[in-house]
Amino acid sequence: MWCRRLVGLLEMPGWLRGSSGHCPPWLSHHRRTTLAAAAHWHHTAPESLKCAWQLHGDHLELRYRDTLMRFDFVWLRDHCRSASCYNAKTNQRSLDTASVDLAIRPKAVRVDETTLFLTWPDGHVTRYGLEWLVRNSYEGQKQQVMHPRILWNAEIYHQAQVPSVDCQSFLETDEGLKEFLQNFLLYGIAFVENVAPTKDDTEVLAKRVSLIRETIYGRMWYFTSDFSRGDTAYTKLALDRHTDTTYFQEPCGIQVFHCLKHEGTGGRTLLVDGFYAAEQVLRQAPEQFELLSKVPLKHEYVENVGDCHNHMIGVGPVLNVYPWNNELYLIRYNNYDRAVINTVPYHVVHRWYAAHRTLTTELRRPENELWVKLKPGKALFVDNWRVLHGREAFTGYRQLCGCYLTRDDVLNTARLLGLQA
Repeated sequence: MWCRRLVGLLEMPGWLRGSSGHCPPWLSHHRRTTLAAAAHWHHTAPESLKCAWQLHGDHLELRYRDTLMRFDFVWLRDHCRSASCYNAKTNQRSLDTASVDLAIRPKAVRVDETTLFLTWPDGHVTRYGLEWLVRNSYEGQKQQVMHPRILWNAEIYHQAQVPSVDCQSFLETDEGLKEFLQNFLLYGIAFVENVAPTKDDTEVLAKRVSLIRETIYGRMWYFTSDFSRGDTAYTKLALDRHTDTTYFQEPCGIQVFHCLKHEGTGGRTLLVDGFYAAEQVLRQAPEQFELLSKVPLKHEYVENVGDCHNHMIGVGPVLNVYPWNNELYLIRYNNYDRAVINTVPYHVVHRWYAAHRTLTTELRRPENELWVKLKPGKALFVDNWRVLHGREAFTGYRQLCGCYLTRDDVLNTARLLGLQA
């Protein structure tokens, strides 16, 4: 997985790495000193290679299966799952973290084949299952992805023959909803067929998976080329690939499109997997990927049309990654709405432009473009944190409706159906 290949690059800030990319000598010496001072390894059984542990001055080191983990003593006390420390009914912590002595150290440690036992100075005993520790340790999380995905270009997507879900199955059965959500989570886009071509029916569809997010555009919106809003989208012009609401502090997570009517030509919808393009940048120029994930930019929306007066500003890098495993989770890419670049110092800005050009080249490769003709009855859900959309110019009268969905609620629905999200 591409996110794992970046771990070594981003784990240490660029200013700390030397030109060779290696650790500075003082840090290497510190590591050697720490290893030299390591205590004796204890095994769960004389011949056991499955689990071993040793105590250090401020942490416990535990090797279980193929994972070497390090746990701070405060962490081990804070995450205790005993009845007095954790409410299993509400899945909430009862222990006051601020009450834990920062210099705490266990009085006794014991490990059997499945469980770690810690006895604290006040006599309290904490028990951890070893499998739980692997799943929840920093080292274990680094080996996992939060959101399993299939990255795609046009050929990969067509070969996958991802099915659309029928509207009735989507609305009335958990199986149909689960199939839809699985497609959406894996590919960042999903289709529902045989939807009645009305705004009300589209709203029912959207509410099946999430709360509708109300924005400056309202809840459910009609979309025509009447230039009723101060946005290029409300014209007949072609739109280059982009993500929406980059000018929000938290861009909208999911967008729903449903073409209700089109009396004319053109108007195909363009879809591009931004994560697929980002992976190509990572492979070709990892230092540019890092730059795009570190440099914060402003995006801005200024509108003064009719009764609509808005001035929105959102700040963040083009590529956003989880810091513990460097998994990409959000792309902000909108050349229309990018504000003046005044958050980047002189000595970085030219390199940022070069990195942005590399990403743009990947996003604009014809083989990465999936073109879809939206028709009445076919609703499209787009992961706005991942998949860029655009359109070709069109003639005649074209009317779409749609909305934005709250991302948390979509993922919540997926988890309740047993999907990893």
